[in-house]
This record gives sequence, structure tokens and C-alpha cells, in this order.
Amino acid sequence: MDFGTLLTAMVTPFDDDGNVSYDKVTQLVEHLIKSKSEGIVVAGTTGESPTLTLDEKLKLFEHVVNVAGGRVKVIAGTGNNNTKETIAFSKKVEALGVDALMLVAPYYSKPNQKGLYEHFKTIAENVTKEVMIYNIPGRSSVNVSAETIIALSKIKNITSVKEASGNLDQIATIIEGTDDDFYVYSGDDGLTLPILSVGGHGVISVASHVIGEQMREMIDLFKVGQNEKAAKIHLSILPLMRELFKAPNPVPVKTLLNRQGIDVGSVRLPMVNLTETEEKELLDIASKTLQPLA
Repeated sequence: MDFGTLLTAMVTPFDDDGNVSYDKVTQLVEHLIKSKSEGIVVAGTTGESPTLTLDEKLKLFEHVVNVAGGRVKVIAGTGNNNTKETIAFSKKVEALGVDALMLVAPYYSKPNQKGLYEHFKTIAENVTKEVMIYNIPGRSSVNVSAETIIALSKIKNITSVKEASGNLDQIATIIEGTDDDFYVYSGDDGLTLPILSVGGHGVISVASHVIGEQMREMIDLFKVGQNEKAAKIHLSILPLMRELFKAPNPVPVKTLLNRQGIDVGSVRLPMVNLTETEEKELLDIASKTLQPLA
């Protein structure tokens, strides 16, 4: 399945009491579809997945599937560092009608490459949906090597990877070593265009919450060979993409969404809101890229 070239790693909206707000989720999904996302990743890093209970995740997946109504692909973040638990939870999630499962590299345990391979392989063999590997060594403390991802790509239902290693050499090696129907997505907004240039398929973005249309245009221009125009857009939005990660994700992007009238609430502990200085710096950069902020 081709999930598209612009996917958004969706924030999880909360109400004033810190509960998941499904009315706000509906508003956000409609906003993302309107701003040209072709897929939505639910309960990933940006969705504050470590702070969501399993019941909250199940309700969230089901709600997003229902709101999306087949207009965009819905990919559910179901992975953790417990292989058996991931299988059991993923089976429950599959029944909700999601299009695919995203499995983060097992964190804290620090398995070696053989352990990583067996973890993903065992999960994939026990689920029916397509699987996207999520490689984010900065958060999981382990890097899924290019060789391991290439080996995993031979498993029928492991069909893509979200690569957030920031290592272009590794990413290029994965692209070169996998079949054309194995899709490599940038997991870093600022590397979207560089990864496309070496054969990547698209991006799973945070910035697309607020600059989705610009990112859509940049990707589409690159895909039709308008590289200089794509590069101009890349350079114009790069400062904002960088600023969105100066404080822990998703605090800055939630701040901007709220400023734009897309109410997503605050963040859950251990995340905290921006300081006044951090917010001012973010808004100064954003004002050069976005429509006037409230």
C-alpha cells in the first residue's frame, strides 16, 4: 500500500483537564486533510504516546478511522519494547480498521541488531496489517541499522520505514538495498527534500500541522523535476522546521496550532509548555512563514 508522500504525525488534542478531546480530534483531522496530508500517524512520538493509556489509544484510533472515512490512510503507533505485548495490542488495533501499524524500535532494553530483527519479524508474522518500522535512535537509544532494515524489508508485510536517524548515508543505503515497493519516509522535516533527492518516498511530518500546503507543493514540484522551485520552498520553510524542534516535540507545534485557531490544548507531563522567551522566539520565526497568528 502506498500511504502517500505527505503524512502527518498527529498531535493528540487534550481538553482543559488533560483528557483526550475527541471533538478537537475531529477538528484536527479535518484540518490535516484540508492542508493536504495523505495519511495520519496516530499515537506516535508527536502524539505523546508514552502518556496515553492503552484504552485511550484504542478509542483514539477508532475515532480517527471514523472521521477520516477512507479519505486518508490511518497508521497506528502500536509498538513498544515488549514484543509479546505489542503483538496482543496490535491485534486489537487491527480490528478497528486502521490501514497499517507503526512499530518503534524497542527502547530502554537496547537490543543488538539480531534482537531488533527478531522483534520486528516476530510481530510482523503475528499481525495481518502492513508494518512500518520507526527508527528513532535519539529517543529509543538504539539504531536499527541499514542492514537490519534491508533484511526486514524481505518480510512480506513490512513495507516501509520512518527513518529519523538523521544519517543520510544510512538512509541512502536502505533505499539502494530495498525493492522499489519498500517506501522510505523521512522522519525529520528538515531532511525531507534531501531524502527525496536520494530516492526517498516522502515524509512523516510534524511541521505539516501548520505548513502542510507548502510541504505538499515542495514535494509535488520535486516529483515532477522542478528541483529549483522545490529547493526555494525548502529554504523558505527550513527556519520554522528547525524552530519546531528547539523545545521538546510536540510543545512548539501545539503552541502554533492553538495560535492558528486549531485548539489542541496543552501537553501532558512530563512535557511542559514553552517559556515566554521560547514562545516569543517561535512566534517571531513563525510570523515570517505563516498566516497572521491570533
